[in-house]
Amino acid sequence: MLNEVIKKLRTAHGLTQVELAYALGVSKQCVSNWENDYIQPSIEMLVKIAKYFKVTTDYLLDLDNRTIIDVSGLSDSEIAHIRQIINDILQR
Repeated sequence: MLNEVIKKLRTAHGLTQVELAYALGVSKQCVSNWENDYIQPSIEMLVKIAKYFKVTTDYLLDLDNRTIIDVSGLSDSEIAHIRQIINDILQR
């Protein structure tokens, strides 16, 4: 559910509802309403939330549960190192 994903992302980033609301330009009550499933964010706000958390809208809508790590700005060798770490963890 969208409400659960928003709350999970917010808490994982160590944000309060007030902090997320400020970052998105909405009220704390708006964030609370999303998380309590009283209202849904608009399509425009859904995109804004996805960009803020660096996830896809499909992830927000629970259509794709893959986690994406932004490696922009890293060298090819740094990216290869991160891939190796991930592979090592997955093989445990």
